[in-house]
Amino acid sequence: MLTVRKSSDRGYADHGWLKSFHSFSFAGYYDAEHMGWGNLRVINEDRIAPGTGFGTHGHRDMEIISYVLAGNLAHKDSMGNIKGIPPGDVQRMSAGRGVQHSEFNHAPNDTTHFLQIWIEPNVTGIPPSYEQKAFGDAEKQGVLRLVASPDGAQGSVLIHADARLYSGLFDSAHSAALALDPKRKAYVHVVRGAVSVNGVALSGGDAALLEGEAQVNLDQAQDAEVLFFDLKA
Repeated sequence: MLTVRKSSDRGYADHGWLKSFHSFSFAGYYDAEHMGWGNLRVINEDRIAPGTGFGTHGHRDMEIISYVLAGNLAHKDSMGNIKGIPPGDVQRMSAGRGVQHSEFNHAPNDTTHFLQIWIEPNVTGIPPSYEQKAFGDAEKQGVLRLVASPDGAQGSVLIHADARLYSGLFDSAHSAALALDPKRKAYVHVVRGAVSVNGVALSGGDAALLEGEAQVNLDQAQDAEVLFFDLKA
């Protein structure tokens, strides 16, 4: 079964310095029918205004992935990491038994546009940890490239969760297919452009929630960037 979640149906919050679309219930946005999908709990599409950001705040027992689309995200945490996250990098922070961090856009004129992703871990109370890796466009062109996994396969960042995250760039010359375990759940988030998922046309901000499917097929793409999640049911 494939269910479409349209971009326009997402929650939205405008804090002035931050504009955010919520795929699932988050903060002041609550929708009992969209609390997550499998162990995927949050996908926020955030735009941070120049010279602003999230002050120091805490997390625990969550796998948090930052996927920057434009600009640069400045990260600082209680583990001593001070990093800049550009487009193409995948940053993973395992909050574990507790971590404090801040995220800022220090650019004077440019907006930072990124996806904030939370996945529920399969272990709790572990020491917090951090990892960041670059995945160039050439690695993702016309394929679903594994970028996060529970075993760090294929050079992906390691997450403490029963989930795998793939990223791909597709145009009209490309198609891709990935076999699925029908007993698991899957989620396709279209970052930008347009693409057909199992015959259903989607565009930027749209998502497909898959359950009981044996395969995902991506084709008929137009300048598309896609995230695909293989998830615990």
